[in-house]
Amino acid sequence: MMHQQISKKIFIYLFIFFILVTVNNTKLSFDFYKIKTFDINGLNHNETQKLQNDMDDYKNLNIFSFDKNDLLKIIYSNKVVEELNITKIYPSKIKIQIKKTKFLAFTKKNGVDYIVLGNGNLIEKKEKNLKLPFIFGDIDIKKFLEFKKLIDVSNFKFSEIENLYYFKSNRWDLLTRNGLILKMPSDLNVKKLNLFFDLIKKNDFKNAKIIDLRQNNLMIVNE
Repeated sequence: MMHQQISKKIFIYLFIFFILVTVNNTKLSFDFYKIKTFDINGLNHNETQKLQNDMDDYKNLNIFSFDKNDLLKIIYSNKVVEELNITKIYPSKIKIQIKKTKFLAFTKKNGVDYIVLGNGNLIEKKEKNLKLPFIFGDIDIKKFLEFKKLIDVSNFKFSEIENLYYFKSNRWDLLTRNGLILKMPSDLNVKKLNLFFDLIKKNDFKNAKIIDLRQNNLMIVNE
């Protein structure tokens, strides 16, 4: 009888020990797969530090249940982000690869100077050493990006433009870096752009100050 009681106690102790070990191992396993590091590439030091701080609440979450989409809003709050890729690296790291957008031009809205970004965002101008064209007029960013895309697939080089002037009639004037003003038609396309480019490269127009291309089949030159 006493032998049975001892055996029963040993069984109970072993059972309790097994439960404790199982619980402890489970806890260790969960700790092992907690997010500990965000490895961010593609931003400068200050941008990276800010993003790290913004993502602190996601540390110590289980990497298996972590939804990468939860980070998108935080990362895209930085307006210079154009593309990104998020990868889980087990057991405890999240790798974030970021591609920054291009800085295209300066403009002014409500008395504040901005930089127009390639992803359609505006950020306040703080950099002093950037050499970009200035856009005058109350611009529609979407229309500017469409116009920029048109220039990029033509023979014109965007880098040769000093200033752009936007008109509500959906028309642009360009001031080139050599001082030539081009008055563009509202129905501009790549074919017309290339035709204008070929014309202004001819010696006949080397002294031209303004070339007005707004009228169909008519070019007005002022020297």
